[in-house]
Formats: sequence, structure tokens, C-alpha cells
Amino acid sequence: MRSPSPALAVPAAPRARRRPSPLQLLLILCLLLAALALASASSGAVRIPLAHLADLWRTPADPQAAFWRNVLLEVRLPRVVFAIVVGSGLAISGAVMQALFRNPLAEPGLIGVSLGGALGAVGAIVLGAQSLAIIAPAAFVGSLLATGAAYRLGTVQPGVANLLLAGVAINAICASVIGVFTYQATDVQLRNLTFWNMGSLAGANWSMLAWLTPWVLLLSILLIRDWRALNALLLGEREAQHLGFALRRLRHRIVILCALLVGPLVAVAGTISFIGLVVPHLVRLTQGADHRWLLPITLAGGALVMTLADWLARMIVMPAELPIGIITAFIGGPFLLWLLTRRQG
Repeated sequence: MRSPSPALAVPAAPRARRRPSPLQLLLILCLLLAALALASASSGAVRIPLAHLADLWRTPADPQAAFWRNVLLEVRLPRVVFAIVVGSGLAISGAVMQALFRNPLAEPGLIGVSLGGALGAVGAIVLGAQSLAIIAPAAFVGSLLATGAAYRLGTVQPGVANLLLAGVAINAICASVIGVFTYQATDVQLRNLTFWNMGSLAGANWSMLAWLTPWVLLLSILLIRDWRALNALLLGEREAQHLGFALRRLRHRIVILCALLVGPLVAVAGTISFIGLVVPHLVRLTQGADHRWLLPITLAGGALVMTLADWLARMIVMPAELPIGIITAFIGGPFLLWLLTRRQG
């Protein structure tokens, strides 16, 4: 039997690029996070050799090693843990909000959490507060009040669009009041307002992390439990209702959980943008929209990106540091431009 002519031979189909499974991607992100955490803990204005990290857990007799131990345990490790907690909380909130609004460009700030917290903090600073013990609770109360007002006004009529419009209106009101406070602020207060609005993880300490870490972990677990409802929402509200999900209660629960999750993060870290937007979208591009895996992977991805941003903020202008909001905006801005050009193409 004659072999087929080369001109008539069917070319072999190109081999599809194999993506890692969700579990593999989650493990890869966790390993990268562990490596980056070690690098961040050992580098900075005071460099701690990696070979000595394991020996610093016990009290050393050498003065140099004792100094390294104090830097590691009192400064570096709390900041690394703080970055992991803040990044994971902001990222999973963004993923949930994107599912709720069925919009890949949604983030927690849409319902007033961020600007409400900024209004509370700005008001406290202008009225004379100088301690984080006063500014953080004021920011938390501002986040809850702004989110509550947006939700109350947005649920007068059914549908997510009204909630979105109410959030835009509340954000505009908060921004205008912040402008009034800024106009009344002194030069010193203006400097404090500027740095707070840019975000910072410099206030990390173990006493704060003792309550913040379990809080973020608990609320993240509660959000992950709703993965089936979030998957149903992607089909549309009518389809989700036909599948048996009570959308009004679901929307109410998600908004409250996101406000309770993001509010304390804004209160203690300031305004940090783009983490809740960029990380969930990148995970969705690589693994699809199944929230059973999307939410845990987003949790790990947010922790990784925030740890990287904090490390860069400390290393770029060492021994000083950049506000972390500048780093996240530098990452998020080009990503949005790439996303726009990709959609147009």
C-alpha cells in the first residue's frame, strides 16, 4: 500500500499547553509564599543571613545574633504575617465582589468600604487624633457606616445594579467630605493624611495580629463556604433562584462579611488599592471561575502579591521605604491597561 503523498499528509495538531491543576497551583503559590517570606524576613536595612535564621529562635549569646533576633521577631516577622493577612483578605473580598456583581472589574471599594474607612480615619486625624488606637477604630466605624448606607439604599429595589449605584453615590459623598476635612487640616495633618491614604504595613505588631489574623481567617472561611452560590450567580440571578438560592439573603450576607473583613484591614493598613482587583482576575484567567478553587487560590495569591509588594517597598529606597499603595498601584495600573487592550483585541 502506497504511503500518502507529503502534500496530502495531515499536519499533527499542536500540542495544547498543559495548565497546572488547581491543587498544584495552590501548592506552588504556597511554596512561593514561603520562599518570599524567608527572603523578606532576612533582607532590608539590617540584613540577616539566611543561614542564621534557624538559630535565632533560641536566645543567642552573641550580641550581633541577639540584635538580629530582635529585628526578626519584633519587626520583620510581624510585618510578613501582616502582609499575608492583609493581602489574603483584600484578594478574597475582591473575588467575592466580582462574583456578586458579575463584573471582573469589581472590588470591595465599590460598596464604600475603602472610602468610608478613609473618611473615618481622616476625620479622626483632623480632629486631633495621633494614635493608631484612635484612628483605626474610627476608620472601622466609617467603613461599616458607609457600607451599611450603601446597602440600605441599594436594596430599596431588587437587583445588584442598584447596590452598585448606591455604592458609587456613597463613595462620592465620602470623597467630598474627605475634601472638606483636608481643606481644614494643618500641614502636619496633611502629611499624616497623605501617608495614611497611601497605605503602610509599618504598624505591624504581634498584639494586633493576635486578633486580626483569626478574624480574617474566620471570615474568609465563611466566604469560601458560599462557593456554590457564587458559581450559581455567574449564570444570572434568575438561574440562581431557580437553583434554590435565596439571593436577597445571600447578597445581604456577602456584603456584611466583606465589610467586616475589609473594614479592619483598611483601618490598620490604610488604603491599599488593586489587590482585590488584580489577583482574583489573574486567578480567573488561569483557572476559570469555579469558586471552589478560585477562592482558596485567590487567598494564597493575594498573600503572595502583598508580601512581594511590601518587600519591594522596603528594598527600593532602602533604608527608607515607599508607601505600599504606590507599589500596588504601579502593579495594578499597567494590568488594567493590559486588560483593556486584551479585550479590544
